[in-house]
Amino acid sequence: RRWAPQRVARRRVSTRARTTRTLRRSDPAAVMATASRAALVATRSSRVVGGTRGKSFPSIATRSHRGASRASVVAAAAASEVPAEYVTLAADLVDAAAEITVKYFRTPLEIDDKNDASPVTIADKGAEAAMRALVRERFPTHAIFGEEEGIELGEGGAQEWTWVFDPIDGTKSFITGKPLWGTLVALLHHGEPVLGVLDQPVLKERWVGVKGTKSTLNGEPISVRPCKSLGDAYLYSTTPYMFEGDNLSPYRAVAAAAKVPMFGCDCYAYGLLAAGHCDLVVEADLKPYDYMALVPIIKGAGGVFTDWKGGELRWEGSQEALAAGEYQGEVIAAGDEATHAAAIERMKSALGIYYCEK
Repeated sequence: RRWAPQRVARRRVSTRARTTRTLRRSDPAAVMATASRAALVATRSSRVVGGTRGKSFPSIATRSHRGASRASVVAAAAASEVPAEYVTLAADLVDAAAEITVKYFRTPLEIDDKNDASPVTIADKGAEAAMRALVRERFPTHAIFGEEEGIELGEGGAQEWTWVFDPIDGTKSFITGKPLWGTLVALLHHGEPVLGVLDQPVLKERWVGVKGTKSTLNGEPISVRPCKSLGDAYLYSTTPYMFEGDNLSPYRAVAAAAKVPMFGCDCYAYGLLAAGHCDLVVEADLKPYDYMALVPIIKGAGGVFTDWKGGELRWEGSQEALAAGEYQGEVIAAGDEATHAAAIERMKSALGIYYCEK
């Protein structure tokens, strides 16, 4: 995880990226046909990764799952409470990010340390810059909040619609070659997350959640799984080091009661939960860009996603509010409502003062 937003120079979007997006906007059927043809070419070649020959990672422009993802976006846009053009833009944003992130994955990279000692790379910065440019081009009145460049209000100070980006959620996984990082894109309406995309371009997996529709994974509807009790739950968190101070006791209480506590998946754990492969995700010390995109995905799959008090996750803040810590930083996602309630009760018992009403 990376906590402090940083300012970086704005980058022009490449001609290749603009050309690809023009095709995408024109005709979904043409896009799917183009992706299929390119996938055939991609299977005939491999690439050199990190200076040695390794597993083949086709360019994002030739990913075979892109057609299915685009079809799911079109379907979601038609049935959702969110304007169709916003849903389409969300898919274009993660595609633009992937054009940059995939080409740097498992290659030698210069790694910088931000003010909070968390790592950042040219892939993080370039992907966010590309996404910001695309939002400004299509919807200049929309606000943008990204991990690397902070908050940027829309024209006239507008903030009714706010895009929230994490170009690489799991930079440490990215720089160590583990393909469990992801690009997160959320759209908030008056602070409520109504649209979310989790894209893992190396594994070719894309989760889409839109308020009012069923969440999908590569175009197929997904559902969370039932869990009889907290004692049957498989629990994920990114790292044990995110729990300290007042956050440690509540986490330990839940982990002690769960069947198997595990670590190391970053945002990918939430995708696994939404698809019915695990039961709980408990995390702390997060920023809104770490989880807002995941809220519609979990809810659209039938799950529950709240803060540790059981409150709905929202964010209508500013850069000042972020610096002051005025946001929900501790979250819990569950596939089963009863398991979620049991975990919350464990937390209350561990540190009751934390849950006193204001």
